[in-house]
Amino acid sequence: MHDNGLSGAIEWASAARALPGQRVCGDRAVVLDAGGESVLFAALDGLGHGPAAAEASDRAAQVLSDNRAEPLDVLVVLCHRALADTRGAALSLSLFDTGDRVQWLGVGNVETRIVAAAPAKPTIRATALLTAGIVGYRLPQNISTQTVPVRVGDLLLMTTDGIVSDYIETIDLSRPTAEIAAAILERHAKDTDDALVLAARHRGHTTPAQ
Repeated sequence: MHDNGLSGAIEWASAARALPGQRVCGDRAVVLDAGGESVLFAALDGLGHGPAAAEASDRAAQVLSDNRAEPLDVLVVLCHRALADTRGAALSLSLFDTGDRVQWLGVGNVETRIVAAAPAKPTIRATALLTAGIVGYRLPQNISTQTVPVRVGDLLLMTTDGIVSDYIETIDLSRPTAEIAAAILERHAKDTDDALVLAARHRGHTTPAQ
């Protein structure tokens, strides 16, 4: 499953596949216009795999779509309530806000990073602090949103635990996000779980012709 698009100045792409032998994938990528120039990105990982995992992710995706303008911590609480009778899910949320900063929040083990170009090889410039818990089952008492600055060309990467995490040095930042996400999935997906990659990058504002 591959998808990509352009939301304002933000180029994005996702790539996912189910655990080999399964028909449905419990990992979901969500991309939503959150108003103004802000774009909400979510990576959801329903616990386990198969239809029950997919049901949890689908329900969380619908909650996010219906409440996209809410703050990230409120979105997590709303998802938690909606998933109470499901297996639950890990999720990470990232709000690309007008292109110069990202707000993010994660519960569970969906990793979120900002990757930047460096002289020798790509480098991780920031990593989201993940909070232990399961959305729908056990939510931490204190969940807080972090804000990090981003520069034009920085890459936001969100990956579920079906992706081996040692892929940073293999990224070719000169490629489109669709190719980056597809390459990470192809080369670094585990054979023991569903897998998802969500990539987004600010391409810079353009000045209208006079």
